[in-house]
Amino acid sequence: MRAGAALLTGHHDYSSFRAAECQAKSPMKTVHRLDVSASGDLVRFDASADAFLHHMVRNVVGALVAVGAGKAKPGWIGELLAARDRTKGPPTFAPDGLYLTGVDYDASFGLPPTRRDLVLPGA
Repeated sequence: MRAGAALLTGHHDYSSFRAAECQAKSPMKTVHRLDVSASGDLVRFDASADAFLHHMVRNVVGALVAVGAGKAKPGWIGELLAARDRTKGPPTFAPDGLYLTGVDYDASFGLPPTRRDLVLPGA
């Protein structure tokens, strides 16, 4: 999963990971960080980007879980990215267990940071 996640970092067209009803003007986003870690049966995905598309994180997690389950090789993630076609990816991952832990806005907005570290049970 980590090898697949590494392919998703950087500035790319994430059309393969956006919902059909996504209203973003552009699928071009920059993922700064996409970390995968495990603690027992729990897997943690930490993502940071300039913005996310509708269901992008759920679709990324679904693809990475498919890799982790042995249903696809890590290179498949790069193929999905290059395809720019949502129909080539796995179903949208359920929202259960996915948490937004904060948002950092550009300092020019004058908003306080909202990011919090999420501690996994048993970690």
